[in-house]
Amino acid sequence: MKRSVFLIITIVALTFFSKNASAQYYFYDENYYDQAVLIEVGASIGAMNCLTDLGGKSGIGKGFIKDFNSGKSYITGGIYANVSYKNALGLRLEFCNGKVSADDQVLSTVSSTDIARFRYNRNLNFQSSIKEYSAMLEVHPMMLFIDWEARDQEAPKYSPYLLGGIGSFSFNPQLKDGNRLIDLQPLSTEGQGLKEYPDRPVYKLKQSNYPFGLGLRYEISPIINLRGEFVYRLLTTDYLDDVSTNYIDPTLYALNGFTGTKLENALFLNNRESNGQKTAPGGKRGSPTNNDAYFSFNIKLGVNLRQRIR
Repeated sequence: MKRSVFLIITIVALTFFSKNASAQYYFYDENYYDQAVLIEVGASIGAMNCLTDLGGKSGIGKGFIKDFNSGKSYITGGIYANVSYKNALGLRLEFCNGKVSADDQVLSTVSSTDIARFRYNRNLNFQSSIKEYSAMLEVHPMMLFIDWEARDQEAPKYSPYLLGGIGSFSFNPQLKDGNRLIDLQPLSTEGQGLKEYPDRPVYKLKQSNYPFGLGLRYEISPIINLRGEFVYRLLTTDYLDDVSTNYIDPTLYALNGFTGTKLENALFLNNRESNGQKTAPGGKRGSPTNNDAYFSFNIKLGVNLRQRIR
């Protein structure tokens, strides 16, 4: 996956540079040239959150902004390098590091008749670190119509843009029980990897995603850019939070060779319902209808590697 991403980036970057090997220069101002191909490097900081089967708000689970818990946002940061062509099209390589979390206990105030009470009684939580590499294409619509050779036409300082691409991320869902964190993937909480469930393979902790979003770039100076950006990641898994389908029979763990602490944790987490009643094996634990997702709001500060006029 990562090799494919970097191969695509290399090919496209070489295409940019080969077409502009004899680079043309335009006057940005009295101190700097403006190259057709411009490199920007920078860093970002922001907040990361997720949408999974856990937590949410009252009523039936809803889409995006209507069902996310803002109190479960965590700091995310990263670095990036961007190669742009005439400030209109950009190819970006980025790394970010963050955290996501969700907890059914945020629904403690819903009424006993609310359908969301099922999620509260389920009594599950998760948290996971996120490490992501991505390659994204930026499109700046306002810049597509700039005549860069016209000395009397000045490019706008503000530039809204769209972005989308492909990424690779790693995660490791854990449940917090008091002061201990329990890794969930090895426990086959919904029968993943057990012979009784051949249709439920063990999910991988490194997967691909598809980031897309929008942003606004502002030129503070010929050298410094400030960006505000929102990026949403479509995932190919519903197990970011280790919850997706149905409860399973807890006796299957020992039959599949679970022993010691692993068996104890699997039995402890098989069903944590807090309403005094336990859903029978085969009953609903999560909803496989929609895959999980995570997203971030970032502020980016970048440095343009412009050439100074001598």
